[in-house]
Order: sequence, then structure tokens, then C-alpha cells
Amino acid sequence: MASCDILISGTGGFAARIAFDIAATAEDPVEVVIAGRNRERLNWLRTAANARAALFGKNARFRTHAIDLLEPDASDALLAATDPQIVVQAASIQTSQVIAQSGNAWTRLVAEGGLSATAVFQALISSRVAAAITRSGKPVTLVNCSFPDVVNGIITALGHDVACGMGNVAILSNVFAGSAATPPGAEVKVLAHYQNLAAWRRPPEERGGQAPRVWLDGTEVEDVYGHFADIQLTPEPVIEISGASGVPMLLAMAAGRSWRGHVPGPNGLPGGYPVRLAGRALELELPIGLSQADAIAWNAAFEERNGLVVSPGGWISFTGILGARLGEHVASLRKGFAVGELEAVCDELLQLRAALMRDA
Repeated sequence: MASCDILISGTGGFAARIAFDIAATAEDPVEVVIAGRNRERLNWLRTAANARAALFGKNARFRTHAIDLLEPDASDALLAATDPQIVVQAASIQTSQVIAQSGNAWTRLVAEGGLSATAVFQALISSRVAAAITRSGKPVTLVNCSFPDVVNGIITALGHDVACGMGNVAILSNVFAGSAATPPGAEVKVLAHYQNLAAWRRPPEERGGQAPRVWLDGTEVEDVYGHFADIQLTPEPVIEISGASGVPMLLAMAAGRSWRGHVPGPNGLPGGYPVRLAGRALELELPIGLSQADAIAWNAAFEERNGLVVSPGGWISFTGILGARLGEHVASLRKGFAVGELEAVCDELLQLRAALMRDA
């Protein structure tokens, strides 16, 4: 068994962005394993990542491990084979491209009811990896990249640890930091839920709804949409920012250095927050005057209005428009389900997704 510093599970665009940016920015030596079932894709990711590390003169080395993460006991086998310090779980049975797709009843349901329609799919592999880490008894840090604002709460309700996710709030914090409206060197702190992203995909004159909360050098911005009118996101997943956003944190974790930034789902909390890293533990680093309870309540309110809510007792409920639409198709989901039923509900929703995707 050859150990590694970072294990990336998944071979899609998000995983590639993480690997390629590690290759271009790692100052301390770091060993990375990329795992997935597509051997041709794995070979390319390994080749390209090692080439980028050589090109930029960085201390990252990449190797691969071929495995089908949906096979029984795959997560346990993967951990045993790679012995990672940090697991970056970026594999999912639901592509993030669904936000930019149309043409069938499933994409219409997601567009109308929200991305939490996909939360159970996003949680499947991540919850299995988290359970395998728990069974291993080793101090492995889990970074879940699959819909972390919501899925990380499911993982913790199942009794497992998860450090955080990547993207979402970190997309916004970094585009605000890079905005022409932000003075160079200003401290930027953002409180944001993934649902805050949609407005920034529209033209400035069409933006509305609840904005993220933003502080510049400790002062809260009153008109966030007006102040950052120069910001424009693409309709597609903004992997160029989201996939890159967690790389400085991952490298700090691997090297045992401190770090400050923004992450979604820290320690299973809903939504995204400013945080600080000490060792491999993340703590909220909120603006002065904002309590932890108020910050959590602000983020939780989004899914309470429309989405997926995980109760302290582990009961999962679909709310708002999403709850109504899913209930029309699967009556049992009107009352929700216990978190321990996740895999059975996933099978049921997979059947619904297949049926709706056939319906133009």
C-alpha cells in the first residue's frame, strides 16, 4: 500500500481542475492519487497533471487508481489501496451540467424546484466514502465536492465527519475579491448559500432576490448587486473558479499550514461561510457582530423555503416548490424520509429521473 497526501475521487471536469491547479501551484511536495473507472481518462489526467507540475516547476506528483466507485465495498478498497491523508470526493451520479440543460421533464423539474432535487444523487457516493473513512478508524479528512451546502448535512446526520466542500460561497468570495469595486488588499468576507449564485448568472439589470451578505474590511455592503455590477458568471458550472477555489486550502491541509478563506458546508453546516484552518480543523471566522447562530440560521432559511432540510434527528424533508413537485410524482416523499433510507430513496428517485428524462 502506497500512501498519498491527497486522494481525488472522480475524473470529471471538477476533479481535473483540482488536479491541474494543484500541479501549477504546489510549493511543498505533495503526492496525489486520482481515482475513477475510466482508465483512458485517468491516464490523461495523470499525464497532463505531471506535465503541468514539470512545466511550472512545482513539487506535485500524480498517479492513478482504477476503480468503479459504485461497486460494493469500493470505498473501503480505495482507502485501503491509497492510504490518503485527505480525500477530495468529486464523483457523482448526477452531473452538475444539469443546471444548463433543458429539453426534458427532469431538467424542467430541477429548473423549477431547484438543485436540491439532485441532492440524494449527489450524496450517494459521498456518503459511502464518509462511511468507509469512519470504518477505517484513521484520521482522514473528507472534503466533499458534491453539492456540499446540502449534502454535508446528510453526511453528518449519518454519523460521519466531513470537513467542508469546495466552490459555491468561494465562487462569490473570490469574484468579489477580484472585482474592480473592491480596493486592492481589502479583507472580503461573504455569507452565501448556493442558491445565491443564480442571480449572478443573469445580466446585472435582471438580478434580484436575496443577495449574499458581503463585508469589506469589516463593513457590510448595503447594495451587493449594485456594488458588484461588474461581476458576471456563466450559465454553466463555473469550474474555472469553483474547482480552483479549494486548492490553496488542500495544499495548506497537506502541509499542515494555516489558511483563511471561504467554504461551503464546514463541519456539515448548511450554506457557506468564511473560515480559518488550523491543522486540518476548520472554524468559522465570521465578521464582527455576526453570531454563529445567526449565520447558520440565515443560510438554513434558503432550504427551509425551498429545497431539502435535514432535521437534528436525521429526518430529511423536501420543502417548497421542490417538495410539491416531487410529491406529485412520488407520493411517499411528501412526508420525507429517515436519513438511513438514503440509498433506497436514491433508487426510487433514479427511476423517476429516468422516466422524466424520456418525457420531452
